[in-house]
Amino acid sequence: MSIPEQLQPISDTIWELPAGYKEGMRVPARIYATEKLVHQMDDGVFDQVTNVATLPGIRRYALCMPDGHWGYGFPIGGVAAMDVEEGVISPGGIGFDVNCGMRLMVTTLTYAQIEPYLHRLVDRLFEQVPAGVGSKGLLKVSKTEFRDVVEQGARWCVDHGYGRPEDLERTEENGCIQGADVSKISERAVDRGYQQLGTLGSGNHYLEIQVAKPEYIYDSRTAAVFGIDRPDQVVVMFHCGSRGFGHQVATDYLRTFLKVMDSKYGIRIRDRELACAPFKSPEGQDYFAAMKCAINMSFANRQMIAHRVREVFSEVLQKPPEELGLRQVYDVAHNTAKLESHLLDGRPCELLVHRKGATRAFGPGTDLPREYREVGQPVIIGGSMETGSYLLVGVPSGDQSFYSTAHGSGRTMSRKKAKQQFHGKTIQQQMKDRGIYVRSISFAGLAEEAGPAYKDIDEVVEAAARAGISKPVVRLLPIGNVKG
Repeated sequence: MSIPEQLQPISDTIWELPAGYKEGMRVPARIYATEKLVHQMDDGVFDQVTNVATLPGIRRYALCMPDGHWGYGFPIGGVAAMDVEEGVISPGGIGFDVNCGMRLMVTTLTYAQIEPYLHRLVDRLFEQVPAGVGSKGLLKVSKTEFRDVVEQGARWCVDHGYGRPEDLERTEENGCIQGADVSKISERAVDRGYQQLGTLGSGNHYLEIQVAKPEYIYDSRTAAVFGIDRPDQVVVMFHCGSRGFGHQVATDYLRTFLKVMDSKYGIRIRDRELACAPFKSPEGQDYFAAMKCAINMSFANRQMIAHRVREVFSEVLQKPPEELGLRQVYDVAHNTAKLESHLLDGRPCELLVHRKGATRAFGPGTDLPREYREVGQPVIIGGSMETGSYLLVGVPSGDQSFYSTAHGSGRTMSRKKAKQQFHGKTIQQQMKDRGIYVRSISFAGLAEEAGPAYKDIDEVVEAAARAGISKPVVRLLPIGNVKG
């Protein structure tokens, strides 16, 4: 990779390209990474993050997290906060898989208790949580009911018996972002989404059974607050989003923005993938309301998966879910644009914060569930299926990044190259030999997700910690995996 000569170290984990680096930049571009991670970033990251810095209304910096890599419009790992009066909203700063995110549940079980049942658990989860491109959920809802779902989010699921009220309290936005308007979404979006509740999808989406070993608990006090309080405790983590519904919402409004951006609003951009509209414009507000529908669909999707997890564990272990724990720690989004209050020049300011492959990471004392306010927001970071994942916590110094941090380990290799270099069947056997039982729709999908195709998750987490945007609590090791 060729690193721009103008890239200057602000610290050993913060790098900056000045506003003069590229014509039209309104703010500097900052990258959070160690020197090693910077050199692993593809050229597209530097080009895209500086393009983001040219968008109207952007404030302070265009940011890229330690797991950053090339994406559509924004780099994956990109963060930008826009002034609500002068700024724009851009689907390229949110992603096609709106509210792709993570959910973590803790059990009262230890690895020794679960090990005899592991293969059966993974097999049943594979059956009960459909995965893969075009997969359809076991929950059958009408198109009319689906329209209710996308306005009510995870609350619809809980109201219909698919979850617990406490799940909503431990979900970002309480599982339903306000302002979703179903009249702003297309019939095509409904057609693509209404059969996909309770499904994983494909790519890097997964459902994983993990273990919290004592030697990988870095902050035992915070871990206990989050519910991890015993040696070799078993947890369940999953990663998925709004499926075809969110993709269609983004596609619909990208087309709209490309039509009106220049002709109606005189906005010219360096990359058409950054198609946008003024946030306060009719088109911008319509997209904002439609995107919220996709956010809510994703919360509902993960809520249905959580319900299936409880059913499967109860069935296989022959105990009620309450006896097994299966309490939700948190559900975090990492493809959104949300209105938030942040300090600019010492004064609170309402900003539209785009996070694309980046996780909200509020520090202590902020808008969080009561039991977490003293320690900060749980942050769930997915690694590769071979290496493990992390539970982090937000920190006060995270205000520098609009309380944003990484969302995963980040790819270093394209899916095509990974399939050329690795064989899924071999990976499956190697993982089994290491005590990780995996089920996947295809061997090609496993090859795409091989561990070496990703950055070192430990280094990504360390970079975020050293930069002061989040702090590790516990590293979670995989023992069973359902792969899309």
